[in-house]
Amino acid sequence: MTVTETRARTTAPVAATEPRPFGLIRHSYTLARRSIIKTIRTPEQLIDVTLQPLIFLVMFVYLLGGAVSGSTEAYLQHILPAIMVQTVIFAGMATGVNLNTDIAKGVFDRFRSLPIARSAPLLGSVAGDLIRYLVAIVSLMLFGTLMGFRVQTDPLSALLACVVTVIFAFSVSWIFVLFGMLMREPGGVQGVAFLTMFPLTFGTSMIAPEETLPGWLQAWVGINPVSKVMDAARGLMVGGPVAGPVLWSLAWSVVFFAVFAPLAVRAYRRKA
Repeated sequence: MTVTETRARTTAPVAATEPRPFGLIRHSYTLARRSIIKTIRTPEQLIDVTLQPLIFLVMFVYLLGGAVSGSTEAYLQHILPAIMVQTVIFAGMATGVNLNTDIAKGVFDRFRSLPIARSAPLLGSVAGDLIRYLVAIVSLMLFGTLMGFRVQTDPLSALLACVVTVIFAFSVSWIFVLFGMLMREPGGVQGVAFLTMFPLTFGTSMIAPEETLPGWLQAWVGINPVSKVMDAARGLMVGGPVAGPVLWSLAWSVVFFAVFAPLAVRAYRRKA
């Protein structure tokens, strides 16, 4: 009788621990912190969002400023908001490259063995790379101010320009995430991303006013979503149309996110 009772107590089912709420959010937040800490400990990863945009700014202003706008001061006002948009968009490229690298090194195999939400590593990496956008904007604005750039509207409008830019770049970063899931090597991710983004960022009014471009290029600039974001940033920082470009920028952001985020998550689930 005693043996039977002991066995019954030993084999009695243990009550399952109830899962804590908001698991995906908590796990994504934790892995976003991991991404931020990794970036802080390897600051050379920020070269493309600190030195590269400054080099672009100096080259464009002093090589093309006199020819395009008549003076480097006027051209600086024209091109800095556009370079800010271009830099933040390209900053999201590292998200796809880093994800591809982590998968190749088996880091995501370790994540898969942990009791966390399956999509948390992907969402955490994307959210953690937002720090790259902030570093790019701050460094470019500080250096631009030293060169003579001045916000012609007001600080709130300039902040809104940065917010619209970050929202658009975040939605575009899901394209890079998809590339990171589909490509076999990090170099392939970077090559395809550059090939895709160069027509979108340089086929705009960034370097020269739209009315000075050939007719066929004006048609492309008119439908290019990056052009809308650059127009919104210029309008909010130095004056010009605001409502239309901002609404178009937000609309394109929703489209990119709605299309590419589910595709990227699906490719990640299939690969991980």
